[in-house]
Amino acid sequence: MSTATAVRPQKTPLEIVKSVSAIATLPEVTNRIIATVEDPKSSASQLNKIVSHDPALVTRILKVVNSAFYGLSGQVGSIERAIVLLGLNAVKNIAVAASLGQLFRGAKLGKQFTAKDIWTHCLAVGVTARDLAIRMKLPLGDEAFLSGMIHDVGIMISLQTTPELLRQVCDNATADPTADFCQLEKSLIGTDHQELGMALAEHWRFPRPCQVVAGYHHRPAELDDPNRMLVNILHVADTICCHSTHGFSLTARNQTLEPGNLESLQISPDVVSQTQANLDALVATTAGMLA
Repeated sequence: MSTATAVRPQKTPLEIVKSVSAIATLPEVTNRIIATVEDPKSSASQLNKIVSHDPALVTRILKVVNSAFYGLSGQVGSIERAIVLLGLNAVKNIAVAASLGQLFRGAKLGKQFTAKDIWTHCLAVGVTARDLAIRMKLPLGDEAFLSGMIHDVGIMISLQTTPELLRQVCDNATADPTADFCQLEKSLIGTDHQELGMALAEHWRFPRPCQVVAGYHHRPAELDDPNRMLVNILHVADTICCHSTHGFSLTARNQTLEPGNLESLQISPDVVSQTQANLDALVATTAGMLA
């Protein structure tokens, strides 16, 4: 395993995020959609006016509403009806997925993975978290999916600011299966993807639940927050997906889902087993729709 002297950033995570112009700004239409959905006074008709000006997004939304992902019957050809059927939060998630998918491209992360593998992993975690929330009968499905899509976005900040050190983190984690990915980030880069991801979610003005998921998905026990259950769900979803073959798998490879761990997270082992058994089908459904 190679080593390097730790780089202690002189800037805060938020300052680092703001320095990366290629990532730190979401498309205007996505920002408008997020702001509209987060406004309790907004309506489907207001969202329709924004979405209708983006033909590619209209096509994506219609593809989703007519897919098996939401289990709706019949073919929908009207974007306004699609928004009503899906709900404002689901449309927001589709817009965010379309925007983020453009960021996770190209670059290598060590010898084994690329940026695209992170996106594959994030989509898998999003759909897994959504399934867990639904099986637990919690009204968190849309939040869980969005949180899953952005939970590892902090890695993309490191890829822009310290690419060689990030590749070394990935190579070291690959070479030593017992290594803790976040600890490697801290020792080599000076910060980890949780801190950077939380700062980016804050900068993008994402909902508070998404911010805390990005910041605490590897350490839910440290969080004293009303959104703790959502973070617990994402922690489990991340672990499930890192133990599978769906995309980037280094960050949560050493996390466990033993009954004692799940009890502390207030998640039933039976629910986890059901989601794990359905994982390949869940990811396949999402891959063709949002990848």
